Amino acid sequence: MAISLYIHVPFCIRKCRYCDFVSYTYDPEAARRYRVALLREMALYHERLAPQERQLKTIFIGGGTPTCLPEEDLAAILEGCSRYFQWLSGVEVTVEANPGTVDLQKLRTLRSAGVNRLSLGVQSSSAPLLKLLGRLHDFNQAVEAVHLARRAGFDNLNLDLIFAIPGQTLADWQGCLEKILDLQPEHISAYSLQIEENTPLARAVAEDGVIPCDEETELAMYRGVINMLTARGFEHYEISNFARPGYRCQHNLTYWYNRPYLGLGPAAHSCLGDERFYNVSSLEEYESCLLAGELPVAGCEKLSRSTMMAETVFLGLRLIEGLDLEKFAARFGENIEEVFGAQIKRLCSLGLVEIRSGRLRLTSRGLPLANTVFREFVLP
Repeated sequence: MAISLYIHVPFCIRKCRYCDFVSYTYDPEAARRYRVALLREMALYHERLAPQERQLKTIFIGGGTPTCLPEEDLAAILEGCSRYFQWLSGVEVTVEANPGTVDLQKLRTLRSAGVNRLSLGVQSSSAPLLKLLGRLHDFNQAVEAVHLARRAGFDNLNLDLIFAIPGQTLADWQGCLEKILDLQPEHISAYSLQIEENTPLARAVAEDGVIPCDEETELAMYRGVINMLTARGFEHYEISNFARPGYRCQHNLTYWYNRPYLGLGPAAHSCLGDERFYNVSSLEEYESCLLAGELPVAGCEKLSRSTMMAETVFLGLRLIEGLDLEKFAARFGENIEEVFGAQIKRLCSLGLVEIRSGRLRLTSRGLPLANTVFREFVLP
């Protein structure tokens, strides 16, 4: 079976205040060593994977900030992908980028190397909110990045947004969405801010009097983005994702359909067959393993059939269309009611899920309570 490939680029110009991902301040020499190690990791998997597992239907280069790398490093990474893996016809190739880290030449290099989808981390149109988040760009730079992407030939553009930021009002959010819609992206991701432990933003909340967004306003913002974007022709196809017809993110659908993927780079996660494994987080340890000719795997878990069934359910429930019950039965040889009948009955009685047209899906009431629903299917 063909797989999806994720590559983690662990560098940023500066880490955002809310981010808890593995990343390091960009350094040219560290980036050079990372590139060498990453290509070694690709070569090792080329030797060890079955031919069908080297076939790629999607590629996603994320981070970190991949576009803080020089264009020659990005081109070398993409060339390695094509050397060690087979790109299937119609492969979706996404690179994450931040405004202020791209210029026309870099974008043209990416496009000519096969990248056909760009994901820009805009997050907000408000200067004070961008400052609170620790973003380095302003909205004018985001607008310029969109224009440059179009000039470079990108016709599949995602803009990432964050809402429920401390100090953000419903009017702020609606104004941001209007400005984003003026840019005419093909895809919009809108995530509610999660204040993660041990981040500068979490410390600001605990020590500096920064007040998180209240639940009522957060819910109004979520309802607002759904109403506004669907009214403008976007399909709300996943809890936090909206696409023009024909522009759903195929890479992320891999995760939501619980299909196989391989992760490369520090802290990257993989799931192939019935095994889930993850790489070491330390950049130094990652490089050392690969210089020694060893894969930098830090841990591996053999997935039980019951775990795979549970994960298929709650990942599928992230999709607005829900989980296809016929496909679930074909995959696991059991009807979902035989496995999770009690949970489904309870959630239906609470009005959080429903079965309609052969699919189990969240209701409009269950959508903002998705995590509560998902916990019903997490095995103890």
